Amino acid sequence: MKKALLSLLATAAISTTAYDASAQTQTDARVAVAITETISGYNPYADPVVLLSNVWCQVYGCVTRYDFDRNEFVPYLAETVQSVDPLTWEIRLPEGAKRHNGEPVLAQDIVHSIDYLGKNPSSGKSYLVAGWSKVEAIDDRTVRITTATPDATVPDNLAGVAVTSKALYDQMGEAMFRDAPFGAGPYKLDEVSIGEHIVISRNDGHPMLSPNNPTQIMYRIMPEPEQRVTALANGEVQIAQSVPPQLMARVADMPNAQIATTNSVEMMFLAMSPKTHPWDRKEARQAVAHAINREAIVRAILQGQADLLNGPVSAGQIGHDPEFTGTYDYNPEKARELLQSAGLEGVEVTLSTPVGRYTADRQITEAMVPMLEAAGFKVTLDTPEWATLWANVQQGKVPFYYMGRGSMIDPSRALHQYFATGGSPRIGFSDPELDTLLAAERAEFDPAARDEKMQAAVRYLVDAAPAAFMWQHKMAWGVSKGISFQPRPADQVNGWEVFVN
Repeated sequence: MKKALLSLLATAAISTTAYDASAQTQTDARVAVAITETISGYNPYADPVVLLSNVWCQVYGCVTRYDFDRNEFVPYLAETVQSVDPLTWEIRLPEGAKRHNGEPVLAQDIVHSIDYLGKNPSSGKSYLVAGWSKVEAIDDRTVRITTATPDATVPDNLAGVAVTSKALYDQMGEAMFRDAPFGAGPYKLDEVSIGEHIVISRNDGHPMLSPNNPTQIMYRIMPEPEQRVTALANGEVQIAQSVPPQLMARVADMPNAQIATTNSVEMMFLAMSPKTHPWDRKEARQAVAHAINREAIVRAILQGQADLLNGPVSAGQIGHDPEFTGTYDYNPEKARELLQSAGLEGVEVTLSTPVGRYTADRQITEAMVPMLEAAGFKVTLDTPEWATLWANVQQGKVPFYYMGRGSMIDPSRALHQYFATGGSPRIGFSDPELDTLLAAERAEFDPAARDEKMQAAVRYLVDAAPAAFMWQHKMAWGVSKGISFQPRPADQVNGWEVFVN
């Protein structure tokens, strides 16, 4: 097998020479970003949602990151990440890497961070390191990971590992996250207000930054779309996440802002937990997939700003088969027949939905209720606060819900998280055949062969229907004309990709 090498040199990911602060004029500007997500605290491992995870990577530095210009995972804090053999990966740190307090970044810090994730499943990220049988520091700059089985997704999983200090943790425990949040990323942590905002400031001299990146970035929680758009119009924020279709024209007409769009790699889906009735019956799950008129929702509510999914992935993602059209057309009669065949006609279910977290989420689920009832379900719509719903989903306490899973460039991590046995409590699905198929794709290092094996897993998953796959949004962001920012397919606002005009 060819040796897999993730970006041999750190120069593939970042410039090796920091800009000279004395020779270039730095922009002194603050940027505020209106976001839909919650902020749980100072622990960088406790926010598994994509945007907040990415903020913590900016502070601490994660081992790898996805480069959308190169279409591959590249080193972030690491210098190289290399597959030595099918069961062994090595991470090499750059010489002289330092934290914001001047202390060195060591291989022992990576080992500590991986160990912390593995021992704290409540973080929602322990699945990242599952199946890694041994992680050891060979020297101060080299980490060796031994996997129990071949695992081609290690670089992807390392993108979720923020590297915190072992020495500070040994000294302070988890108080370190609040009192000594010294990372090695391009930005430093300034302030956290739980449930309100997080503020980071530029780490001058970091090689990923240029002089006209923001001095300070505030990520402000604004769950309501109208609130985000109004703040953009008033100049309170310079970037507004997730502008819904009905508000896009308003932003486009603003003298101080404009719309920036990107395709999403976030699958939107209806999750059905087989741990609860009636979702323990495949017929009920398949009935949901037939009951939803996805075309009508995309046309009438999303105003065409979404692409339908025939499974968890679309064109350009690993595992997408253009010949596979799915098995669930809109067919309420078929849905009712499935419920009747299982003796479930009239069964009562509760559909839980976020409000303001995703584009038109409440309007979409309100439209789904009569569709589901036409198929024979009796439906109650549940609209809890996002923080409450998200916490309960992570603990496996929500039987039936509408949600998205972002950052699915390589879908393996997400599919294992939601659908593999023991991946996470979020759905609690378990199927030995699917486990075998997912393990096979993860163990395949040849890209073409892995794509075929992922396609097989996708086909099986769609038939088993622990989720009904809906669409991928075409994401619209509101951006002030005073800055330059082009959103990426994953929900990320990285300081080095924001330029103050």
